[in-house]
Amino acid sequence: MKRIVVFAYGVIAYVVFLATYVYAVGFVGNIGVPKSLDSAPTAPLAVSLAINIGLLALFALQHSIMARSWFKSALTRLIPQSAERSTYVLASSVALILLFWQWRPLGGVVWSIEDEAFRTAAYLAFAFGWLLVLVTTFLINHFDLFGLRQVWVYLLGRRYEPLTFGTPGVYRYVRHPLYLGWLFAFWATPTMTMTHLLFATVTTAYILVAIQLEERDLVRAHPEYEAYRRRVPMIVPVPTARMASTARTSDVKA
Repeated sequence: MKRIVVFAYGVIAYVVFLATYVYAVGFVGNIGVPKSLDSAPTAPLAVSLAINIGLLALFALQHSIMARSWFKSALTRLIPQSAERSTYVLASSVALILLFWQWRPLGGVVWSIEDEAFRTAAYLAFAFGWLLVLVTTFLINHFDLFGLRQVWVYLLGRRYEPLTFGTPGVYRYVRHPLYLGWLFAFWATPTMTMTHLLFATVTTAYILVAIQLEERDLVRAHPEYEAYRRRVPMIVPVPTARMASTARTSDVKA
């Protein structure tokens, strides 16, 4: 019975993530959602700015603290090991849902692209970013990344084996294509408002910090990551001869 409950929990966490991801596309792109990044301002500028920064900081803290090994060790004293990743996914989704709900648009336009061809290019770059994020999750094992593999293995009564290090697909050319996708998704817009600029700037700052934290953990978990880090660019894919020689091995969890 316990295994069934844990598996159901993992599936629910995954479904919540999927719904949150789809809503996030509409939220950032101002597409088909009741409240988006650039909805009409409803509060004074100073209040809105403070709330938005607080919401972004809350997400960053949750996302980073729960990803650290010491937190995982503490958490798995309270819940099954197999449910740890699903709990992380669910907590991240809840933090984003809170952000969507309480976000306060600021108003104001920083730039607006009028040329139709360039507007289309901005929308295509936006779509490319979200697609790259999704594709990258499958390169590094989508179902492990979002906790389904763990709860499925637990349901079957098998021992969970962590993913081994490897450089599949685009990982041969950039170490963090997932974050590269987020940067495209957050910055590519034909109309950059003050609200959007705040969101993009703070999330970019968080991404740069998160990369340092993640890579520190990856070096500890996978000694070969150090050589990979020296060989492959962090986030801007600039092909080199050394990159082309990167071995294509099994999946890697970023």
